[in-house]
Amino acid sequence: MMRVDPNRLLPKPSQEVTIVNPPPQTTAISTRSTVKKFCENPSTSSKIPFRPCKIQKLTSNIPVDNATKSPQPTLTKIPKSLSTKPEIDLALNHLRTSDPLLATLISTHPPPKLSPCNSPFLSLSKSILFQQLASKAANSIYTRFISLCGNESNVLPNTVLSFTPQKLREIGVSARKASYLHDLSDKFSTGILSDTSILTMDDETLFQMLTAVKGIGPWSVHMFMIFSLHRPDVLPVGDLGVRKGVQIFYGLKELPKPLQVEQICEKWRPY
Repeated sequence: MMRVDPNRLLPKPSQEVTIVNPPPQTTAISTRSTVKKFCENPSTSSKIPFRPCKIQKLTSNIPVDNATKSPQPTLTKIPKSLSTKPEIDLALNHLRTSDPLLATLISTHPPPKLSPCNSPFLSLSKSILFQQLASKAANSIYTRFISLCGNESNVLPNTVLSFTPQKLREIGVSARKASYLHDLSDKFSTGILSDTSILTMDDETLFQMLTAVKGIGPWSVHMFMIFSLHRPDVLPVGDLGVRKGVQIFYGLKELPKPLQVEQICEKWRPY
């Protein structure tokens, strides 16, 4: 048998041994393009042949249990204006269901008949003229104001702007209210407000835009929203008449504060 000297297998002292570190292994492939590139262009130094890769979309054949699905809330479309009988009936039915005391009160009165508002500018002008006046005095001034314009259909921004404060003073309009009418008319004539935009604004935007007019505060906006636009979700909690009505209706010993009124009537929403 031939014997092999083990010293021949060891490198000579002058011979250098070079250790080549293998390239780092990729541990994660996150995109489809990376997978495709890796499969189509394998490393040339590899001796292991690569089979073509096919990416399969994983699907589950297990039916989804209907009981595990999140329940979808039932959405009720709230009208922007209570101007038709079906809309009013919907509101009354909701109030009957949400508050038994209201159900008794509703049954003793006929349903309201509300007509759509055709001219927000006219309604807002009338609101300014009626501020802080007794009904008889306010109606007298309003009648003279309509006569000065010609008729109600002619109560327009440019028409009101043509009247000087002195001219308005001659029909009983105070100097302060004359400035309020002119500011309202100016905002309409410049396009900041319009009949169309007012009818289509949401409640919050409408409140912000109208309270920017001189002489129109939160109470005036609420009254305009209720009696002219017939908006359903309006509760003027600061109105003394509303607070007294809630006190009498629910038999409260003391006049409720605005926050208490809001809490008591929360169940009426969105009407």
